[in-house]
Amino acid sequence: MNAREWLAVFALPGLGPQRLARIVAQAPEWPEGWLALLPRPAAAALRLWLEHPARSPLTPAIEASLAWEQAAPEHTLLHRDHPDFPALLSEIPDPPAVLWAQGDLHALGQPGLAVVGSRRPTAEGAANARTFAHDLARRGFCVTSGMALGIDAEAQRAALDIGGASIAVLATGIDVIYPARHRELYQRLGSTPGGLLLAEHPLGTRAHPAFFPRRNRIVTGLSLGTLVVEAAEKSGSLVSARLALEQGRELFALPTSLHNVQARGSLQLLRTGATLVCESDDIVAELTQWAGHYPSCQPPLQRDEAPPHASAEPLDAQADAPPDELLAALGATPTPIDALVQQAGLSVGECQQRLLMLELDGRVAQQPGGWIRRMGL
Repeated sequence: MNAREWLAVFALPGLGPQRLARIVAQAPEWPEGWLALLPRPAAAALRLWLEHPARSPLTPAIEASLAWEQAAPEHTLLHRDHPDFPALLSEIPDPPAVLWAQGDLHALGQPGLAVVGSRRPTAEGAANARTFAHDLARRGFCVTSGMALGIDAEAQRAALDIGGASIAVLATGIDVIYPARHRELYQRLGSTPGGLLLAEHPLGTRAHPAFFPRRNRIVTGLSLGTLVVEAAEKSGSLVSARLALEQGRELFALPTSLHNVQARGSLQLLRTGATLVCESDDIVAELTQWAGHYPSCQPPLQRDEAPPHASAEPLDAQADAPPDELLAALGATPTPIDALVQQAGLSVGECQQRLLMLELDGRVAQQPGGWIRRMGL
């Protein structure tokens, strides 16, 4: 089937992604096989379009999408029979029939890692999103997210800043910028090498609350795993986490303070089985199992150069190292984590892990403005 035919199928009434997937699984011939399997209203609408396209209400939207594709070389209509339609996305129970794509399709050929989190992150959470996205993009991963405020945008900008790949899945039409303040990020993703915008909604579709969970299934479906950087107890990021697990993908979460209300959802994920990660090596080690299943999406296991925050010391050794330098940097006045990273000579991930362990031991505490050392300890 070609793009025009898939657009017609997409526009049929009463045909959601799950029902469509069940029909596709039967490999029907076009068009008679489809007409036989479709619900009656959808079959009637398709027959009218096939026999009298000028009278069909499906035609205007189909022709508008085809015209959009022809308007610029970076515009592509991806469908289930398109050679660039992501193989990983075909594995989920409800893949989209059509994706409007704007930007560099090469981003789809790189191993994907979804990075999601709070729309109102702490300074520490935002820094972590940038650090992980920077490192993973440099190692050949495509950072996938939803171009939302907060963690999403921080991660996607960091990936593009070093010339890496990033895909944003929109909850609107491809021609609608939401949130409006992300116009610059939208333009970068749609025109920078390695950047790509995807949308499953027709042109002109505005944001609606119901569209965001649907968007999240594509974000996680494109990815080998999902990293939750910072998520509150009731957060859309927890929806993404659930979807990742339902899709059989890996789920990662960063450790954080017990008193960080913006990350209590992350702690909940860790309690229920998410893999705790403190640096990108932890993620890469978990994702090596995917290499045999997706040869075209093998994550690189070696760095061209070690990132400035990496430690040559094995993680197990770091966990056992005495925390004197970190404790020495703390006092009765709250110290921000950025200052602790510099004073103790640790990466952000290492510093977080050590602080969490020390907090559980009752030796440090988080207060507004940073961390303090409990006196007498």
